[in-house]
Amino acid sequence: MYDTILIPTDGSDGALAAAREAVDLLAPDGTVHVLYAVDTRMSPLTSDMDRADVLDLLEAADADPTGSVLDLADAAGVTAVEAVRLGVPHDVICAYADEHDVDLVVMGTHGHTGFEHALLGSVTERVVRLADVPVLTVHPDE
Repeated sequence: MYDTILIPTDGSDGALAAAREAVDLLAPDGTVHVLYAVDTRMSPLTSDMDRADVLDLLEAADADPTGSVLDLADAAGVTAVEAVRLGVPHDVICAYADEHDVDLVVMGTHGHTGFEHALLGSVTERVVRLADVPVLTVHPDE
């Protein structure tokens, strides 16, 4: 059992599958941190925008990348902390894990292979290689 688990989410099925695993691994009085990392390389957002500006843009786009994971945590009676950070996603995730002294990162995968994987890269793969804490990866079909 883990006391503090980080669940990076992009609102995908893979992130929700990871959240289900994380809730099962959490100690009774543990906390999950639900992190949405906004990739500033691929959006009109910049690192000098404040959190309120980012949330306003997400709301205007009718996007709620953390909602399903927060709902799952609430239904399970788990304490959850929501965070939205801007930057390069794998860097943001690793830094957040360090800042909040998390015990485990639980992330979904998209299951890309071959050319598609080489073209798109993988945030999960980079976090697995760079994080200073254990990382559990969960495929959306599991």
